[in-house]
Amino acid sequence: MGGRGGGRAPTGFVWPPPGAGASTPRPAPSPYQPATAVYHNPTATTPHVGAYQHGVVYRTPAPAPYAPAPSPAVTIRAPSPTPATVRAPPQAAAPPTPTPSTATVAKELEQKLFVTETALAPPAAAAAAAVAASQPGQPASEKAPEVDLAPVSKKGLAHPARPGAGTAGKKVMIRANHFLVNVADNNLFHYDVSINPESKSRQTNREVLSELIKIHGKTSLGGKLPAYDGRKSLYTAGSLPFESEEFTVTLVDPEKKDKDRAEREYKITIRIAGRTDLYHLQQFLCGRQRDMPQETIQVLDVVLRESPSWNYVTVSRSFFSTTFGHRGDIGEGLECWRGYYQSLRPTQMGLSLNIDISATSFFKPVTVIQFVQEFLNLRDVSRPLNDRDRVKIKKALRGVRVETNHQTDQIRRYKITGLTNVPMSQLIFPVDERGTRMSVVQYFFDRYDYKLQHTNWPCLQSGSDSRPVYLPMEACKIVEGQRYSKKLNDKQVTNILRATCQRPQQREQSIREMVLHNKYAEDKFAQEFGIKVCSDLALVPARVLPPPMLRYHDSGREKTCAPSVGQWNMINKSVCPRPVVDIRTATPNNIEHALRDVHRRTAELIAQQGKGGQLQLLVVILPEVTGSYGKIKRVCETDLGIVSQCCLPRHASRPNKQYLENVALKINVKAGGRNTVLERAFVRNGIPFVSEVPTIIFGADVTHPPPGEDSASSIAAVVASMDWPEITKYRGLVSAQPHRQEIIEDLFSVTKDPKKGTVNGGMIRELLIAFRRKTGRRPERIIFYRDGVSEGQFSHVLLHEMDALRKACASLEEGYLPPVTFVVVQKRHHTRLFPEVHGKREMTDKSGNILPGTVVDLMICHPTEFDFYLCSHAGIQGTSRPTHYHVLYDENHFTADALQSLTNNLCYTYARCTRAVSVVPPAYYAHLAAFRARYYVEGDSSDGGSTPGGGVAREGPAEVRQLPLIKENVKDVMFYC
Repeated sequence: MGGRGGGRAPTGFVWPPPGAGASTPRPAPSPYQPATAVYHNPTATTPHVGAYQHGVVYRTPAPAPYAPAPSPAVTIRAPSPTPATVRAPPQAAAPPTPTPSTATVAKELEQKLFVTETALAPPAAAAAAAVAASQPGQPASEKAPEVDLAPVSKKGLAHPARPGAGTAGKKVMIRANHFLVNVADNNLFHYDVSINPESKSRQTNREVLSELIKIHGKTSLGGKLPAYDGRKSLYTAGSLPFESEEFTVTLVDPEKKDKDRAEREYKITIRIAGRTDLYHLQQFLCGRQRDMPQETIQVLDVVLRESPSWNYVTVSRSFFSTTFGHRGDIGEGLECWRGYYQSLRPTQMGLSLNIDISATSFFKPVTVIQFVQEFLNLRDVSRPLNDRDRVKIKKALRGVRVETNHQTDQIRRYKITGLTNVPMSQLIFPVDERGTRMSVVQYFFDRYDYKLQHTNWPCLQSGSDSRPVYLPMEACKIVEGQRYSKKLNDKQVTNILRATCQRPQQREQSIREMVLHNKYAEDKFAQEFGIKVCSDLALVPARVLPPPMLRYHDSGREKTCAPSVGQWNMINKSVCPRPVVDIRTATPNNIEHALRDVHRRTAELIAQQGKGGQLQLLVVILPEVTGSYGKIKRVCETDLGIVSQCCLPRHASRPNKQYLENVALKINVKAGGRNTVLERAFVRNGIPFVSEVPTIIFGADVTHPPPGEDSASSIAAVVASMDWPEITKYRGLVSAQPHRQEIIEDLFSVTKDPKKGTVNGGMIRELLIAFRRKTGRRPERIIFYRDGVSEGQFSHVLLHEMDALRKACASLEEGYLPPVTFVVVQKRHHTRLFPEVHGKREMTDKSGNILPGTVVDLMICHPTEFDFYLCSHAGIQGTSRPTHYHVLYDENHFTADALQSLTNNLCYTYARCTRAVSVVPPAYYAHLAAFRARYYVEGDSSDGGSTPGGGVAREGPAEVRQLPLIKENVKDVMFYC
């Protein structure tokens, strides 16, 4: 269990606190109990109110939709959606309907076709409860035995249906990089492929299958052209003339001269695994089926990826090639390749192919000597490599394929597993079975008449530790087309952005050219499966939401502000008081001692003046050399209890107004102030779903260590608003958890204490208590923005984190179950939105992007679920990326307009600048807090804390390194800004 930087609430605190004002009255919910069973109607469009309610929830099934017989020429294209009736916010609770008994519902559920696995109780316990309920003679305590509250299902919560399309804002038309896909009504067959001997290389597997199709395609395969995923699955349109068949093919390695070694025989077994038709996909796209037919979409996706997988370098869902444009040098032995991203997605308009321009880093195809020279920025290649340089090179080159160049008649390829510990001049190895030993230098001279030059450098090592192969760096060249998957440094990131940054008009044109280049109409695999891809970008209806009015401190000449195109300024506005602190200088290697000295002296000065309290904020001008920032933050926030503001010397020595303005904004919130407030927050019920009852807004994120680092902990952060109804101040907590675990572990925890017994804790509970302490009210509504969750993790994260949230609430007060809305925030997607007419002033901002506040919830969104794209910010350079918001749980019954407007308005309250930001601030703050906590354990190390270990993967989970506790007074302010 990871340690959390924050500690628990002080002992003796009572929920609710003594003497606190009464909370807004609302009907008292029944005591929290796990759901016993829930029946869902898959065609229902009513909002999902949840499997977390007590007892049994029963929903009346709607009549089954008419299912027409499939015709031979069906095109999968959903009808254009029309805005549905928009629900109003709930005003008063409807009279409760009689709840059927557990036994009655259990009996009825047996006859239903669709039963979710939402029961949080183990099956045996749930069954015992049902049996007990059916025996009226027993007391109530025996009828409902206690059950384990741990979630046991991954399918526990159906996501809420879309509550109708939004209508607020000015209507506009925009283009999206989604291309409509039509599919003929074929029967799709899935076959398992087994290749012996097995190969981990998809390229080798594809070559084996290609040879098989070349030999047996028109005969044994019945003339079918199958699509292959490179692993275990083969797909065909129509069946093959067999259910199981074994084939033998021989591949020839052109790099090997010896015929016996060059030829390799493979046995391939193809066996029927299943079949699917397109009817369920059609039903899903039309909104008549809630379950997405993932396998059918996967088949079609594999088909469209088959041709590019042969022609280009594949990286996840993207394809790269030097034929797509100039390869750009980004420094340190790396170069940038251009390519495109492609993904088949179900949307409201039907199947859509999402295509975007992408770029990533590759190793330059140069000699290893040249790579090391560039990677380490060496001028003198004659000097030996020190241990630190050797470890960096070992980490960078591990797993990279190289080809030898010391033999004129033969090229051999190897995969690098490490570096030798000694230089080549000292490396001696046995050359024959008699144990004759020879140096690598002498061996190459005697065997190949090759005189090695860089004898002070280590050798590359391939093979295993027991049978190593030593390769001199100068005799090896890096094979072209290998992606560099580790973390890039700031300079490389800047170079890759500079090489690929495109204005919206350029990017749209590049996407169009890429689609034409791919020639989907001529793709033989697409023709085989009857797939047609439209060549035009989708024209999508959108709306531009109005910006909110903002309010500043009353001491300024201008108390309110109306943002213009996503930004405003601080002229004639006031936010912060004037600080007074003595100036002190120190050398970089003495920074920790200087911080402690300043803290001691300031405490004495404040005590002498009789003011009480402590130092609120310390401004630190950083030294020119890097490496001090992380140490300063760790010492100040976890040791001394000081909130600090760091400034770079190049900015502080020649400050401009914009820089000073931004620093002032950060200083103000770190000193406990607030910068801007939504003006509607001061109006009764001014912010729908927030102002009417005490509402707490959470933001949560998990940051993972960089690629290639296989032992460091992941860090979770949760922030929550503390100032209802203003919702501008967010308290932040952080927690370390197992490596690359996405589910937040410490939302709620139960520990056993020898003296206190069972002790409840966790970040959610601590933040709820802090809200109560700050406002005197308990939260009656929870809005939870969760960042960093991919679509494949939706159900898993929702089930576990909603369960933790519920338990945290129930642990504070019996029956305390405030309604929750759980929204996932996604930035890592490839949907891009463009103005319908480029250059039209009323449709774009200064950068040529769509206007801030543009929201899309039609055509390119999920066919039935509650999601939308929001571009809340004005572009600065390149093409703006809208943020995707997907509602996974909604007990507050938000309308589309209410949630979209709330999210857009919150983007204007970000504390660190006078611009609307692209991500809703609570999620943004959680990301900042998690990023800050990594400094507590890693300092300023830019190489990810690499270790000089070998190429052996670690066994078992690494121990979670606990975070140091953040001081209470630091947590009281937005220290992470």
